[in-house]
Amino acid sequence: MTPSRIFSDHTGIKSRHGALIRGSARERFLPFVVAGLLLALAAFAMFRLEFSLGRLGPGIVQLGTFLGLMIPPSPGGHLASLAKALAETVAIAFLGTLLAAVLAFPLGFLAARNTMANAVVRFMTRRFSDTIRGVDTLIWALIWINVVGLGPFAGVLAIMTSDIGSFSKLYSEAIEAIDRKGSEGVLSTGGSSLHAIRFGIVPQVMPVLISQVLYYFESNTRSATIIGIVGAGGIGLHLAEMIRTYDWDKVAFIILMILVTVAIIDFLSSKLRLAIVGKRSLTS
Repeated sequence: MTPSRIFSDHTGIKSRHGALIRGSARERFLPFVVAGLLLALAAFAMFRLEFSLGRLGPGIVQLGTFLGLMIPPSPGGHLASLAKALAETVAIAFLGTLLAAVLAFPLGFLAARNTMANAVVRFMTRRFSDTIRGVDTLIWALIWINVVGLGPFAGVLAIMTSDIGSFSKLYSEAIEAIDRKGSEGVLSTGGSSLHAIRFGIVPQVMPVLISQVLYYFESNTRSATIIGIVGAGGIGLHLAEMIRTYDWDKVAFIILMILVTVAIIDFLSSKLRLAIVGKRSLTS
């Protein structure tokens, strides 16, 4: 049937297939029901959390005052100590991310369906990573501070513990998404299961895993700043102290230092990911 005949027979099509065009009553009203429930939930949450536009207005004015006090940013004669603390923050993020990436590597294979046939082991590994990942890095920092004391060591352990769960999940998903022809080829030539993993799977997933680790290193640099506020080392402690004493020009300078550092790490990690994964893989 030509398009002109379809348009000319619009009334006939509507009369014959009206139910399909209109859809069922459930399909028509379900979006409105869902939208109504979401609006009701939002209203209830605003009521319970004492959301107030009257309080928001003066708060924005106060925020503008703080922003005015931040200009111009100044290290206040503490540039050397701030730079040392920032380097400590980057070191915490790097070491914590590296340890997590190494420890999570075997867990990724234990949690993947195509490398671990034992359903019990796979289930326990997945639930372990879910449990670890479900606890925020800041909470892990508070836990490790009580275990090993204040300082950067607790920060490294906090980032490491939190990222083990995340890396295990990401690794297993990457392993499950590979092309199995490589590992099947290794097995067909008489290789063992370990040979199939070493020569058929690892070369495929390694660029993806390294890319994920680099991204988390960038993210953990910001996380290391936050956990430093509770005593896990790094520049976060200086930031909390400057906020407590209302030294807003120094607060602005520390924030700028963190932003520049994260931007540099992002630039370098992007170049490194491009070199590892390759331009063709990124653009395909």
